[in-house]
Amino acid sequence: MGRGRNAAGPRRAAGATKGPREAPAKGPAAAAGTVEADAAGLAARRVAQAAVADLLGRNRALALEDALAQASRAAGLDAADAGLARAIATVTFRRLGFLKRALAARMAQGLPEDQPRLVALLATGAAQILDLAVPDHAAVDLAVRLAKADPQARHLAGLVNAVLRRVVRERDAILAEAGDPLAANTPDWLAARWRAAYGPETAAAIARAHLAGAAIDLTLRGEAGDWPERLGAVTLPTGSLRLGDLRLPVSELPGFSEGAWWVQDAAAAIPARLLGAQAGERIADLCAAPGGKTAQLASTGAAVTALDRSAPRLERLSENLARLGLAAEIVVGDALAFEPPAPFDAVLLDAPCSATGTIRRHPDVAWTKTESDLIRLHLLQARLLDKAASLVRPGGRLVYCTCSLEPEEGEAQVAAFLARNAAFARVPVRAEEVGGLALLIDAQGDLRTLPAHLEGSDTLRGGLDGFFACRMRRVG
Repeated sequence: MGRGRNAAGPRRAAGATKGPREAPAKGPAAAAGTVEADAAGLAARRVAQAAVADLLGRNRALALEDALAQASRAAGLDAADAGLARAIATVTFRRLGFLKRALAARMAQGLPEDQPRLVALLATGAAQILDLAVPDHAAVDLAVRLAKADPQARHLAGLVNAVLRRVVRERDAILAEAGDPLAANTPDWLAARWRAAYGPETAAAIARAHLAGAAIDLTLRGEAGDWPERLGAVTLPTGSLRLGDLRLPVSELPGFSEGAWWVQDAAAAIPARLLGAQAGERIADLCAAPGGKTAQLASTGAAVTALDRSAPRLERLSENLARLGLAAEIVVGDALAFEPPAPFDAVLLDAPCSATGTIRRHPDVAWTKTESDLIRLHLLQARLLDKAASLVRPGGRLVYCTCSLEPEEGEAQVAAFLARNAAFARVPVRAEEVGGLALLIDAQGDLRTLPAHLEGSDTLRGGLDGFFACRMRRVG
């Protein structure tokens, strides 16, 4: 499920007035040796700091959403505090490079990268001061309280107080030095890759889209009808609905309880449409969770088999299908070991990947993935693609897709597959299949969406996830 465009909270221009969004913490931050456990907002800050520290330190394989959910449950946070924790952690990762540089410049010995808990404490505090509409004193005071409550950081409470107070004093100068998002908020290895793959201008536009965050898109179960008006949404050329500023939880919007739609990025909704599923066809959705594509395929009347290794994620998929009034055969297992009784009319493989195409909504991806991950994933994708091909009947279709910006996981992967497998031929995507947006189709006829697509327009603002998809047919 996606997060809203302003999930990280409204960014504040230098000098803008800040409205209080929570009660200020009680008591002076300097009260030696005491920490008020019930100070307003303290639990939310503790969860945000712990999740950021976890990902920066030992647990880089964990997704931020999962880390936040685990920590929020353990802390017993209510919905409001869980939302605040998510906002703080999300904006911290969205601006992590910029925040770390600003902090390092204000510390005599630089930022201690080998102390992730301290880095997380300072970064989440600075993110609140620079990017979120919370009172400065609350951001500083509660960060100091967290330091005092941590036996490993208690002796650094004075440092935390001094550094964050300096960030408050120098806010305007810091914001003025934000600079190019590609240089400021993108790890060097990713920035270099995107410049090489897409050129410097497009790479910079991708980074700007990441900084802006993501819209919330919906896929309708049936016809559009009056849903755009009821939801206050814009209909995108590709058929998805894009919500404006969200004032209610998604689960409280019209149509949720009756299963009229589900949350799915507009780019993520295209690959299943390219498969062209028909009523009565047998379709396999490999690596199916969390299930947006499964729902699309099932809504056509096709007999869908949804397979994934994760039983908990498939449980959520099953719950979503039940809400939508849709059905699919759900199989827990490894796609590489899947042996169905007969081949399928069509197979959709949304392969495991680096997920660099989702950074605008999951900014932690940029800071928790490495180039070595690409090598491991590239090998797995090749094996899965060969397996998926073996499940397609003669004349059947195969769509391979990844939510990655990296050519090795998309264009290069398909080129290698077609070179070694003469039984399959590419079926180019046509502009009318993507709402006339020919810019989403590359020179080979494959789908290639970028975060900067659909940016810069009042009606189409919000960008797209970075996706690659190739449609093929078994001809031999």
